Amino acid sequence: MAQHSDIVIRGDGIVGCALALALANLRLRVGLQGPAASATAPAAPASSEHSDIRAYALNAASRQLLESLRCWPAAEFVTPVREMQVCGDHGGQLTFSASHLPANANGTPPALNWIVQAHALQTRLQEAVHFQPLIAPLQADDAGSQASASLLVAAEGQASASRAEWGVPWQAQPYAQRAIATRVRCALPHGQVARQWFGGGDVLAFLPLGNAQTGADGNLVAVVWSVSTERASTLLAADDAAFCQALAAFSQHALGGLTLAAERGSWPLQLARAGRCVGQHGTQSWALVGDAAHTVHPLAGLGLNLGLADAASLAQVLGAREYWRGVGDMKLLRRYERARALDWLGVAGATDGLQHLFAQTGEVWKTLRNWGLSGVDRSGPVKHWLVRQATGLTS
Repeated sequence: MAQHSDIVIRGDGIVGCALALALANLRLRVGLQGPAASATAPAAPASSEHSDIRAYALNAASRQLLESLRCWPAAEFVTPVREMQVCGDHGGQLTFSASHLPANANGTPPALNWIVQAHALQTRLQEAVHFQPLIAPLQADDAGSQASASLLVAAEGQASASRAEWGVPWQAQPYAQRAIATRVRCALPHGQVARQWFGGGDVLAFLPLGNAQTGADGNLVAVVWSVSTERASTLLAADDAAFCQALAAFSQHALGGLTLAAERGSWPLQLARAGRCVGQHGTQSWALVGDAAHTVHPLAGLGLNLGLADAASLAQVLGAREYWRGVGDMKLLRRYERARALDWLGVAGATDGLQHLFAQTGEVWKTLRNWGLSGVDRSGPVKHWLVRQATGLTS
């Protein structure tokens, strides 16, 4: 018979597993529903092969959470970003450096963020979940355990079935764009620099990949290219050589010739938010986290950071609750909703604003936005503030 759960989490992706571990650290009994959670053995060790093309730019707040859960991946799957270069479409450029950050307490050089390979992070979390006795795997049809829980949490992603089941409005604003993700080998080393280009409404990011051996001399980068829906079809249908030629041209040949090193993946882009992040369905309380609660444009690489911040915030609120409040108390859950609202609005406003700004045509718009990029680049205090905000640790 399955154990009684204080909280049931639907969805065992990165955010769902991180939340489950954070709640178990509070001595709460957690039921975790999902295909990986239902396995009878921990996931196989992460492969060094690039079978999973996803890579995430994680900020200092996300790293702090994952380290507290002892789930930060091994160094071979993590690349520190020492600098970020942003190029406009009319000569504007903005450069951020980790030198604006204080030195780490352990003596390691500071980083703007860390590029983490998705398969390694997911494997590390699933292994930790498997060996945590307060987390019980649930089957999708395990209605008894879910009905007995005081709180249900949806962490199923933007297509959340739970959100629909609970009648939560989903306010979506589709972009006329798709993201194309892959990996390429570059003729020149990336130097642990993340690069981004804006042009004609499209956004391209090169995220450096490597390990302790390759370091700054690595020449493998993860690619996220947000392009119009029409152009996406053309690029996905192109052969490898033609695709790499288009990629090199858009990136202004910054890293020389490019060779495709992985399959291409693609998905539609949208700005979306649930009408509510907490509520009640009948007599049972619920909460949304991660992409089940919100999605943003990937141009700033903040989507997973927002989701992990949701997990950290919900765990913090539940851990600090008054002794007489249960975990499903609505006044308690509204504290979580209020705590996350401002962060989401700030990120959504910034990413949506940038996307629309660079989608505008005409020389006047080009001049203004590129003047703005260069102006910020010359402003030391503004750059320092932006770097601190991007880390997720603003105190």
